[in-house]
Amino acid sequence: MKQKIFMYLFVFSILLVLFQYVNSKRVFEQMDHKLDGYKGQLERYKDSVAVMQDEILDVSHFNLERNEDAITYFENRGYKVSELIPLIKDELYKLNEVKGQHPIIPYASGEGRRMMINTVKLLNHKWIIADFSDGQYWGELFLKYELTEDNQLKFNLVESFLYPLN
Repeated sequence: MKQKIFMYLFVFSILLVLFQYVNSKRVFEQMDHKLDGYKGQLERYKDSVAVMQDEILDVSHFNLERNEDAITYFENRGYKVSELIPLIKDELYKLNEVKGQHPIIPYASGEGRRMMINTVKLLNHKWIIADFSDGQYWGELFLKYELTEDNQLKFNLVESFLYPLN
């Protein structure tokens, strides 16, 4: 009797070990499959990041903050570029506060509206592009700017256009 109990226990133990082996093998294969999927996603994300970095480099090519020659131009004249860039943008935005017709935007605004400069991008030590709108009409400007000897900013409109209404 004792021998049969041990034999049943032994068979039961073997069945239990076999069940755990099969179950853990299945879990391991599922985890391995998930890991392969994550590795594939990681490769796609790395490729996407590389593409985005290339696009950022392309977009930031015409940018004062990345243009060493333009930065050197201002530094040789004694300006701190980190303080100068916000100053130039602020001076351009201050022109939005002028009463009546905007001093730079050559287009009249719609009824009860004002043309205002929305976005400004400094291309280098001489040029700016900006967009403007009155809420209904919008367009873009190409400006030339210079810092005079008495540290005054002068903006000159080079080119502008107004998008047609659809």
